[in-house]
Amino acid sequence: MNNFFDENITRPVCMEVNLNNFEYNINSIQKMVGDNVKLMPVIKASGYGTHINQRLDVINKFDIVAVANVDEAVYMRELGYEKEVFVLNQPYASEIDKIIKYNIVVGISSHEFADKLAETGKEVTVHVEVGTGMGRTGVHPYKIEEYLNCLAPNIKVEGIYTHFSSADIDDEYTRKQLKSFNVAVDTAKGILGDIKYIHAAASNALINYPEARFNLVRPGIIIYGYPGADDTLDKIDLKPIAKLKATVTFLKEVEEGTSIGYSRSYITTRHTKVATIPIGYADGFRRTFSNGWEVMIRGKKVPIIGKVCMDGFMADVTDIDDVQVGDEVIIWDNENIKLEDLAQKCDTINYEIISAIGTRVPRKFIRE
Repeated sequence: MNNFFDENITRPVCMEVNLNNFEYNINSIQKMVGDNVKLMPVIKASGYGTHINQRLDVINKFDIVAVANVDEAVYMRELGYEKEVFVLNQPYASEIDKIIKYNIVVGISSHEFADKLAETGKEVTVHVEVGTGMGRTGVHPYKIEEYLNCLAPNIKVEGIYTHFSSADIDDEYTRKQLKSFNVAVDTAKGILGDIKYIHAAASNALINYPEARFNLVRPGIIIYGYPGADDTLDKIDLKPIAKLKATVTFLKEVEEGTSIGYSRSYITTRHTKVATIPIGYADGFRRTFSNGWEVMIRGKKVPIIGKVCMDGFMADVTDIDDVQVGDEVIIWDNENIKLEDLAQKCDTINYEIISAIGTRVPRKFIRE
């Protein structure tokens, strides 16, 4: 029996997370941007589904980290992270008490939210977001002076930032955004003087636009070793950090003409050996993979038969003579089956596939 689980993991499925590869990616990114540019790793959505945000020994190596919302920031504080936690998205007024209590740095761009911060009379550290063309949130670049001058004395501006919408595919538009951001930065410097953090570049921009790195970058998908664009791996050396694995938990043999799974969507065409694997769409393994998508067992790719269930799926292992309960099943391993393969099948991106793996799936951290 192949057993890759440690003694604390009892469910026969896990995401294996390689900490050495994570550190390798961080070093590759730091080498690319240079020592004068600080990294603010984006560990939102439970570290893009890897749960690496739970590893304080790893995260403590950074002076500042980025999350998506206040609750994620509170989690980091309660975990024991004492350095700067930055919330990328402007929070809600109902979260201001938490922001103050846990000393969280937040992105802001609306007058209404700034007014609510002012009402507290307590110092709050913020980064002002400039809307340069993402079409989401942010102060208009040419209204940054007005916005900064309206902020109350208790609002401490330590950063200014923007986000590029198309740094992987549209050079003209990205440069237009960068030009607008530079105007806003110059204006802000005229009012504030030196600004601690100026940041615009997430994964694609930090690779493709050195002039957009300023003094802080926000690597996201690439710290986990996955490409943010088709040509990412041609430009920077990365190592994927995650593998999704399970085990065979049940085997049976059925005759030709036997229906497998919900809706009888698969009918066997021969005497078939069927394996049950305990990971399903409630774990983030989509129903899209029903009937034909392949997983790997004992070095062979075998097809899924029937519809993926909420908690598991079935595979045709007839052609594996020595298959047995307990055998390792590879859902993706970044070599034989890549995360990007699953994303392409689902007409989506690798970000969505990895970040959607549910909390029911244990994470096993390894060092090689």
